[in-house]
Amino acid sequence: MPEPASKIIAIVPAKDAAPSIAATVEALAAAGTLAEVVVVDDGSSDTTAQDAARAGARVVALPRNLGKAGAVAAGIAAADDADVYLLVDADTGASASAALSLLAPVLSGDADLVIGVLPSAGKKAGFGLVNETARRGIRAACGYEAVRPLSGQRAVRGPLLRSLRLAPRYGMEVSMTVDAVRRGARVVEIPVEMTHRHTGRSLRGFAHRARQGLDVVLPLIPRLIRRGRTVVRTEGAAR
Repeated sequence: MPEPASKIIAIVPAKDAAPSIAATVEALAAAGTLAEVVVVDDGSSDTTAQDAARAGARVVALPRNLGKAGAVAAGIAAADDADVYLLVDADTGASASAALSLLAPVLSGDADLVIGVLPSAGKKAGFGLVNETARRGIRAACGYEAVRPLSGQRAVRGPLLRSLRLAPRYGMEVSMTVDAVRRGARVVEIPVEMTHRHTGRSLRGFAHRARQGLDVVLPLIPRLIRRGRTVVRTEGAAR
């Protein structure tokens, strides 16, 4: 008998994402691969929730802003029977459909966590200090050589994601990678042709990256202290 189809649920954490959330939801739903798109409205002050619902998503509305990790955790709790989760940022718009390519290595049994490597943003991004800090921290904590350690575009086996304790806010991706590798998960990074909003090299952009950098460093500290033995698998990393 054929294997039953995997239940795949996309979780999209969203804060004030009205300009892009409808396009993101529609792009994810168009292929018919997903059982459901769950948008977690993380205390938005705009029409994010309404726009997501009109586009066909199930909306989980948080009464206050919990940050990215809190929103993802709420999405997992609302859809706790998924075989595979697809995590996608709300600002990816029509390019969100490319995230579906991350599912193949998980569904084929070749990977447990697949991370999307987006094209370089060039001068639209910062100077790469936060990314490099995260990359070095992950390597020191578990031995994995990450290419895009802060990428929010991820496909992950349901039982694995539900077993992980995600660090708050923008520390989520770093903690997820380190803890998954330590559990012996097969982590793969592959290129995806996706775009999202960049904060650039403005004062606002640097302030955002300062907050992001702090969120990245804080979960690394206890993980560096408690390194212990790890099982490292890095097959298929994109370069």
